[in-house]
Amino acid sequence: MDKYEQVIELAKRRGFLWNSFELYGGTAGFYDYGPLGSTLKRRIENIWRQFYVVREGFMEIETPTIGIEDIFVASGHVGGFSDPLCECEQCGEAFRADHLIEDYVAVADALTNEEVDEMISKYDICCPECEGKLGKAKEFNLMFETSIGPGNGKPGYLRPETAQGIFIDFQRLARYYREKLPFGVTQIGKSYRNEISPRQGVIRLREFTQAEAEIFIHPQEKTHPEITAVENDLIILYSDKAQERGELEEMTIREAIDNNIIAHEFLAYHIALTNRFLKRIGISPDKLRFRQHKKDEMAHYAIDCWDGEIKTSRFGWIETVGIADRTDYDLNAHTKMSKNELAVYIEYDEPKMVKKFAVKPDMGKLGPLFRKKAKDVAEALKQLGPEELEKDDDIKVLVNGEEVSVPKDVVSAEEVEEKISGETVVPHVIEPSYGIDRIFYTLLEHAYETEMAPTAEDEKEEERILLKFKSEIAPIQVAVLPLMKNSDELVNKGRQIVSNLKDMGLMVAYDDSGTIGRRYRRNDEIGTPYSVTIDYDTLEDDTVTIRERDTMKQVRTHVSDLEGNLEKLISGNMVFEEAGSPL
Repeated sequence: MDKYEQVIELAKRRGFLWNSFELYGGTAGFYDYGPLGSTLKRRIENIWRQFYVVREGFMEIETPTIGIEDIFVASGHVGGFSDPLCECEQCGEAFRADHLIEDYVAVADALTNEEVDEMISKYDICCPECEGKLGKAKEFNLMFETSIGPGNGKPGYLRPETAQGIFIDFQRLARYYREKLPFGVTQIGKSYRNEISPRQGVIRLREFTQAEAEIFIHPQEKTHPEITAVENDLIILYSDKAQERGELEEMTIREAIDNNIIAHEFLAYHIALTNRFLKRIGISPDKLRFRQHKKDEMAHYAIDCWDGEIKTSRFGWIETVGIADRTDYDLNAHTKMSKNELAVYIEYDEPKMVKKFAVKPDMGKLGPLFRKKAKDVAEALKQLGPEELEKDDDIKVLVNGEEVSVPKDVVSAEEVEEKISGETVVPHVIEPSYGIDRIFYTLLEHAYETEMAPTAEDEKEEERILLKFKSEIAPIQVAVLPLMKNSDELVNKGRQIVSNLKDMGLMVAYDDSGTIGRRYRRNDEIGTPYSVTIDYDTLEDDTVTIRERDTMKQVRTHVSDLEGNLEKLISGNMVFEEAGSPL
């Protein structure tokens, strides 16, 4: 077995992950999180909340996972959220066409369908299942469509990202934040994409969890007030130019800004924050990089976009986080579709006097000419500039999709000076978007280790599997192990310790089954950082043994000190040797 298979075998056997719908044969693209998996996933999410909700102050909201069609027409998902699909003409199996040519081209997903077809033909690529001939590539929309209500109902879709729910709540959110920029909003929840061929376990799912922050900032103010707190952080970058050279670059955040590698401070700050978060939960620093989107793969509306990529044993570098400057694309798109202005009014510190070109329609003349349309025509005229009014012909304006011709003598214009107290601004959006399921798998893989170690009963060595989770991320933080389960005194003492530790908010497992060595091994392979053993000495002097998972070292400590020592160990405020007397 390769490492991926070893990790997945352990995950299924110990209750981290299971294939969904196993009772009925299952289907690709769906996984259940078992008892340990759910707990680990929540720990990842809660540390994410510490970063973004608590520290950054980006309040969390929750919006429906189903959206009406208008939302996704505006966002562009109905018209453009698709992947190239090709089907085997012999067995009928469907494949994502660009994935079939990844070994032959650097950025396969930037090619047109015609270019994909040419590559498949050029390299004689056949069906991976039966080696049959592949059909032409065609676009396949990745959204799950549904109907809202009975009968024909109202068309809707399962959301492909959590972000749109934040954008359409923008007016209320702006009022909540008193229209003061910048402000941020977060959401953690399920999203859905009808992937063509999800064959990579939890790396490519049809239902997945996203943690996203949408940070609304002034378009002309992209410095960050806290940049000094992160500017000396070292980070591994794989910029557009570095990709051409095929080499990674390590530099500080400040160097990346000053060398114009990252577009601006605000984006750089959130790349640094992502770097800190991933390292904090236990991603190996030497297997983490930030890759800049190349010009031919970057969204047309984005100023700059970087992916936090994590290296895996089977799949290589995989994208786990996207950090992008989305500009004002989303708010403008929903403004156009909904006909409601999504903007904030920013007051100046001091009012300004500005010269302004003012168009003045003569309503006395417009009224008889256009009757009910007169007001709309007047509003359209006010939007014109000097160049449109200087033409000799009648003035042409667009009113409700219809071109209207207006005589020049019903309009006058002049330059006026006005006192301006503020301006209406459509904010730009900085978006860190985290794929929690992918982070979950990479964390499992980076924590997974095997080694030969002596058993607790004798000096004979055997393979030991362990998950080297950090203490704060481990699903079970402490295991309590009475030496003998048939001793009421040991069992009662163990149960009391379990109760006390649970009152502290720790996740504690009580295990009295099998030899003490086997119990250590069971807890090692689910990542439990500390085991507390109650033995007959405990009944004499009220001391217990604490065992550390990674080193297998043990110390003896008094029960009265146990809770405080474990709390300090788990929070990282005590080294293990200080937790008691070494054994």
